[in-house]
Amino acid sequence: MSRVLGELAVLDDVGPPRRGRAYPAAGATWALLLPALLLLGGLVAWPVVRTVHASVTTDGRWVGAEHFRTALAAPGTWAVVGRTLLWALVVPAVVTVLGYLLAAASRRSQEGGLVRLILVVPAALPLVVTGVTFRLMYDPDPGRGLATLVAATLTGRSAADAPQLLGPGLVTVALMSAFVWAWVGLAVLVFRAALDAVPPSLADAVRAYGGNRRDVLWDAQWRPLLLRTVAVVFTLAALGTARTFDLILVMTPGSVRDEASVLALRVWQTSNGATTGEGAALGVVWLVAVAAGMLVTALFVRQAWPPPRDHVPAEPDPATPAPRRVTRLLVAGAAVAWLVPLGVLLATSLHGTVDAAARGWWWSPPSLDSYRDLLTGAELWRTLGFTLVLATTVTAVVLGVALLAAYPLAWLTGPRAQAAGLLLMAAAIVPVQVIAGPVNEVLGVVLSSGTARGLALVHVALGVPFAVLVLRNAFADLPAEQVRAARVGGRHWWGTLRLLARHNRPAVVAVAVLEFVQVWNDLVVGLLFSGPGALPLGLFLAGQTRGFAANSGALAAGSVIASILPVLLVVLARRQLVAGLVAGGVR
Repeated sequence: MSRVLGELAVLDDVGPPRRGRAYPAAGATWALLLPALLLLGGLVAWPVVRTVHASVTTDGRWVGAEHFRTALAAPGTWAVVGRTLLWALVVPAVVTVLGYLLAAASRRSQEGGLVRLILVVPAALPLVVTGVTFRLMYDPDPGRGLATLVAATLTGRSAADAPQLLGPGLVTVALMSAFVWAWVGLAVLVFRAALDAVPPSLADAVRAYGGNRRDVLWDAQWRPLLLRTVAVVFTLAALGTARTFDLILVMTPGSVRDEASVLALRVWQTSNGATTGEGAALGVVWLVAVAAGMLVTALFVRQAWPPPRDHVPAEPDPATPAPRRVTRLLVAGAAVAWLVPLGVLLATSLHGTVDAAARGWWWSPPSLDSYRDLLTGAELWRTLGFTLVLATTVTAVVLGVALLAAYPLAWLTGPRAQAAGLLLMAAAIVPVQVIAGPVNEVLGVVLSSGTARGLALVHVALGVPFAVLVLRNAFADLPAEQVRAARVGGRHWWGTLRLLARHNRPAVVAVAVLEFVQVWNDLVVGLLFSGPGALPLGLFLAGQTRGFAANSGALAAGSVIASILPVLLVVLARRQLVAGLVAGGVR
């Protein structure tokens, strides 16, 4: 160090921006990590250990595999496990393939920007709203369900013999279609970012050696970038399928819920938020399956993705031929298909309670009665206010804790960095149903379960791992000159952290928006940990589904109102979301 114009300056900070540079002292490091360690240790790690312990003991007495044998021998358990595996393999594959095809097709079409905007809207909707939307579409009465009416017309069947899309034979397919509709937009955005990051020179080089379209795809796109992108998209979708609790609980009628059940629902039904032996055993089975998938995926995404930030995004290749007619039809068809459910939800909301319950939205003129009834009542406003305060508070706390923890973790190298990444990823994918009982025990000691503070604390603990993972990798990916500038500009570690966060604005925005939307859209955490004075929006909407047909007008109107804020946030911040996630979310 030396003094320049009376200020301290770093003169020997050369080389890669790695460990030892802009790094806080040991005491400050532990102080920065302490909030995250307390949250993850008390509300994630210990509950996991407690669940594992409960799966092999009864009242403190060792029983070995007895609970596992009992849980797996229960009627329908193996069907539930098989259905969970089906969700984890088939649905992510469909999301990945459709996401790539639509990203490639919309990239070469004039309508591509509008199509991507349409596709991304469902990704911002609460899964409760997605369930309401598709339950309206798949209503078994052809006079109310648009999809049932179309299926009956195409098959030439009468109303009594119309295909039951929410019946025992098709309910899983119906649920999967709703999930694919909700998740394809995110896959399209990620694939589009990957395709834009491929330098045109790679394709030119392949063509110069006589390569055809297939060679360009394999050598200039798949091998350098798309293989890891596919692993990322597949993993995100697979982890999402592990959290389809909201969708199944809202979309399936009670008479067929057992035929649609997966481990997310079965664990909750078995333990009901308590720590029981059989519920814990099923939870451990679920944890092992999720952890195995995480480790397999980690093998594909060990390298940084996408290319370094100083790479200039690829311009459209002038040699790329005009999109074929089939491509344009695919893009237009996808846009129409993704708009239909949104149109059904909006059209149903524009009908009064009696009209929406008695007949389909196409039979009667629209009105604002459902909105008027909702907005003149106090319950919706109370729920919206509580959810807004909850989501804002949780987002601020998660962002603060994650920034503090990500700063020292960003400069680890080698096995320590890999171990930290795996631990954060493992903490991020723990299903909340598995640890609900132990978490309620902790809340009973620290605060009290069923309170707004307890609910917020659980949300913070569940949101911190992913936030730290994204920000840690984003900090580590900063160019050397930005790290040096931050080190010179910040006299203390907190000044350096502030400057580094400013350089990583896309990642910070991504974490903030995703955390806010996650809390706003949540149902399962509210169901497990809220109390009489803490009613989040997802739980309010789910409660209206008990009398689905009678409440369909008000339920559709409430779903539209609940979707406005998250849709606006995701649409307006979609570029920052993708930039923030791909800059450090996969490493």
